[in-house]
Amino acid sequence: MASIGQAAPAIAMLAAFACVGGGIALIRKGDQRFKGILMLVMAAVLVGNVLVWTM
Repeated sequence: MASIGQAAPAIAMLAAFACVGGGIALIRKGDQRFKGILMLVMAAVLVGNVLVWTM
């Protein structure tokens, strides 16, 4: 079980990068800006969680 706990921050950071990419793509499209902004907020929350986990 320890390996899953060690991999969780790395997986969360990969998800954060994916959310940033997807959010930027949605914002550039123009028709779904709100969803793109929400994805950027979600990425910021994930990064914050990783910072808390690593302290």
